[in-house]
Amino acid sequence: MLAQRDTYFRVPHGRLKLREEGAAAELIGYERPDLAAQRESSYRRVPVDDPEALKAALAAALGVEATVVKERRLFAWEGVRIHLDRVKGLGDFVEFEAVIGAALDPGSAGRRVEQLRRAFGIGEDRLIGQSYCDLALAAAPA
Repeated sequence: MLAQRDTYFRVPHGRLKLREEGAAAELIGYERPDLAAQRESSYRRVPVDDPEALKAALAAALGVEATVVKERRLFAWEGVRIHLDRVKGLGDFVEFEAVIGAALDPGSAGRRVEQLRRAFGIGEDRLIGQSYCDLALAAAPA
């Protein structure tokens, strides 16, 4: 079980989060459409040696959008990562992530993700387009 804390910062486009996982941390910048369907995500991951200092600097410069705390169980099947997430204050989620590259082209990645979605019994009406950050903001008291 992975314990993760994602701190999302306010940025003009895309998303920027600091992921803390035990003693390890990384800064992740990514962009993806908010669609409740298979979608492409482009991202960059940068290891962070001093997460507390970086978090303080980014919070001062950009502001914190939200913090998401989750427990993640991670599995893999034929090049697809399966995330079973329990997100504090939001509930339980399943995420399939296929990394396009030498092992997977976009077509086969899409077919494998669709196969998993059906095997897990997840209907299209259950798909969510928003990130955990968006869901946390929507669930926060006004």
